[in-house]
Amino acid sequence: MTQIVDQHAPAGGQVAPDLAHPHPHPPVSYVPAPPGRFTAFLLRTYARFPRWAAPLAILTCFAGAAAFVTVNEPTDGAFDQTTCLAKLTTGFDCPGCGGTRAFFYLLQGNLPAAARHHVMVVFAAPFLAYLFAVWALNQTFGWKLPQLRFGPGAISVFLAVAGVFAVLRNLPWEPFTWFYV
Repeated sequence: MTQIVDQHAPAGGQVAPDLAHPHPHPPVSYVPAPPGRFTAFLLRTYARFPRWAAPLAILTCFAGAAAFVTVNEPTDGAFDQTTCLAKLTTGFDCPGCGGTRAFFYLLQGNLPAAARHHVMVVFAAPFLAYLFAVWALNQTFGWKLPQLRFGPGAISVFLAVAGVFAVLRNLPWEPFTWFYV
């Protein structure tokens, strides 16, 4: 290893930092590895699809979920046995408990019943629908619609409210039992 010694340095080999150059070495940049065979295949396949394929695929998945929830009607009592791991192990409602029933009632247009099962889903649904519409129209037709911009403060408030909601819905006294599903 070669060491460069400054002839004007004090004895003992200590070199004072150069104030004009606080970073003597250039920054190291990350060079990603070339894609593997499978990733390259996926990228080539994605490049061949038309622009409208991704929004259509998401709409198809959403329509399938809506059809499944509508046909199986999660509020008729047939699905009273929960599959939620958090609920099975702790007995408490997890932050997502009631989301499927709220989605069912949103599809029916019954906002009070949807809010009864999961008020956060009802609050977030219009925002998610608008964000999808903006992305899909831009992706498909190139339309530039106004986008929603959520700053860190808004996201922090939403997450804090969701956290408080997750705790309040498990309290066993009035008025919090209204949130228990």
